[in-house]
Amino acid sequence: MESEILAEAASSAEVSPTAAVCLFSSLSDPARLKILRRLALGEHRVVDLTAHVGLAQSTTSAHLACLRDCGLVTSRTVGRASLYSLAVPAELTDLLAAAERLLAVTRDAVTLCPTYGADQLGSPAVTAPPAAGAR
Repeated sequence: MESEILAEAASSAEVSPTAAVCLFSSLSDPARLKILRRLALGEHRVVDLTAHVGLAQSTTSAHLACLRDCGLVTSRTVGRASLYSLAVPAELTDLLAAAERLLAVTRDAVTLCPTYGADQLGSPAVTAPPAAGAR
C-alpha cells in the first residue's frame, strides 16, 4: 500500500504547479465547495443548488460556469432545466475526503493561518496569493 502511495505521489509530481494552483483556486470559494459537496450526492438543477447555497441564481450559475470551465462539473439539458453533476465523481470525492483527513490532522492550523485563515475570509488574500516578497 505504501509503495502505491509513493508511486502515485511521484507521478503526481509531474503535474504543473500552475495547474494545481488553478485547481485549488477553483475550490477556494465557499459557495463552489458547497456546490461540489452537494453534487457529490447526485445530479441537481440550478434552482435546487441556488436554494442550497443561498445565493442569487445568477451568482450560483456563475459558480457553476467556473466549475464547468475547470472541468469539475458537467451539465445536461432536460426540457428547460439544466442538470449539473460532477464530471469526475470518484476523483473529486477522493479529493474532498483527503482534504477532510488533512484538516483532521492539522486541526486549527489552517483556520489560524495569518495569510489564509478564517480571519482572512472575504479578503483578497483568500482569492489571490500574496505578492512576491510580501510573506
